[in-house]
Amino acid sequence: MITAIVFIQAEVALLSDTAAKIADIDGVSEVYSVTGDLDLVAMVRVSEIDDVAAVVADQINRVDGVLSTQTQIAYRAYSRHDLEDAFSIGI
Repeated sequence: MITAIVFIQAEVALLSDTAAKIADIDGVSEVYSVTGDLDLVAMVRVSEIDDVAAVVADQINRVDGVLSTQTQIAYRAYSRHDLEDAFSIGI
């Protein structure tokens, strides 16, 4: 599974509609409205690296209201749940 974090700048007047349309795209698992320099953050989870381009470049970037995106690929995930499981089996 490939996870990409997509930082999105969007037109403020269209923010809710833009977020909803992005959330409906296959491969997008969540969309968050955020504070700071960004407007939205989308989590993209796909099986192949080429699918990231298909979701971000071919779909997210074409949604009305999206001004720009920046994509980060996650290469390792850490979570409290993962750490608790590892310690419970003696690692």
